[in-house]
Amino acid sequence: MYDSKRCFKCNINQPLTKFYKHKQMADGHLNKCIECTKKDTKENTAKNIEYYREYDQQRANLPKRVYARLMYSQTEEGKKALKKAKEKWIAENVVKRAAQIIVGNAIRAGKITKMSNCSECGKAGKIHGHHDDYAYPLSVRWLCPICHTKWHKINGEGKV
Repeated sequence: MYDSKRCFKCNINQPLTKFYKHKQMADGHLNKCIECTKKDTKENTAKNIEYYREYDQQRANLPKRVYARLMYSQTEEGKKALKKAKEKWIAENVVKRAAQIIVGNAIRAGKITKMSNCSECGKAGKIHGHHDDYAYPLSVRWLCPICHTKWHKINGEGKV
C-alpha cells in the first residue's frame, strides 16, 4: 500500500491525506489532489453560475426542505440562531436599521402612509418599504417582496 500519489492535474507527488477519499479508486483516493479539485469546482461553478443558482433555488423550495426549515425555526436552537442573525444584521447595518425605525415611527405618527399595493406591479399583500437612499429615510418606495428582490438584483443594495 502506498502512502503517497501523484495528482494528474498539477503533477505533484503528495501524501494520500492531500487527496479526497474515493472508494471506487484502486487506492481508495481520487486521482486529483484536494487543491486541484477545489480549483476545478470553483471554475465550474463560476462558468455555470446561473445553472447552480436555479438548482439551489429549486432544491431549497422542495417541500421537505421548507418543512425542515419551519420545524428548525420553532426549536430553541432555531430561535437562538434567528436572534443571533438579526443582532448581527442590526450591528452591520446601523444606517439601514435607523431608517427602518424612522419609517415605522412616521407611520405610527401618521406622517406617512404605508401603501397597501406595490408601486411597481400593483399587487396587494405584504408590502416592503424600500429606500433608494438611506440619507432620506422618509423617502420610501412601497414594493411587494418580488418587486423588491427584483429591484435589488438590478440595482444592487442602494446608497448608504
